[in-house]
Amino acid sequence: MSGSLFAPDDGPWAERLAAGTVLLHGWACADAERLLAAVDEVARRSPPRGMATPGGQAMSVTTTSCGDWGWVSDRRGYRYSAVDPDSGQPWPAMPAALRALARDAAEAAGFPGFDPDACLINCYLPGARMGLHQDKDERDFSAPIVSVSLGLPAVFLLGGSRRADPAAAMLLQHGDVLVWGGPDRMRFHGVKPVKPGEHPLLGGRRVNLTFRKAR
Repeated sequence: MSGSLFAPDDGPWAERLAAGTVLLHGWACADAERLLAAVDEVARRSPPRGMATPGGQAMSVTTTSCGDWGWVSDRRGYRYSAVDPDSGQPWPAMPAALRALARDAAEAAGFPGFDPDACLINCYLPGARMGLHQDKDERDFSAPIVSVSLGLPAVFLLGGSRRADPAAAMLLQHGDVLVWGGPDRMRFHGVKPVKPGEHPLLGGRRVNLTFRKAR
């Protein structure tokens, strides 16, 4: 199922891709500079770092977090931690600008009352990718996932509830926000290798903010 929730004009518009999946085209564009300033503040306190899968494979993205919980991965497995393992300190508090964007986007997509306690910040350079996976380390699957794209465009893969299900490819541009939840909460998803390019705000980088209710 695909269709517009409200008609596109010169500003953001919403497109329903499935029962519980909505793409908010350009939703974060107006606030991009403020969002990136907030991300930079988080990164100064908890710098993005390369992580490894439990099997020891290095991830091609660099990652940090903010909020009550941060997502980490190492040979011990995928999990949430209240403490940044690099610093031994709590993760930076989630900036108000990020929390407000996530709440407003979730409500626009039909998920009112979303209150994220974790924001995963993934930084992509050209060639970086994310394999198909489910967000399943959270305890609360009733809350949606809110994913914000900033900087270079990327081809996002949105599959089904099984890894073998076909995955639809969509181009996510700067400022796009993808929200999925409800019957679509456990969809597999990933990102194809980011192509080289230059963005006015982020240069040759892509930043993805993924908001979740971890606990």
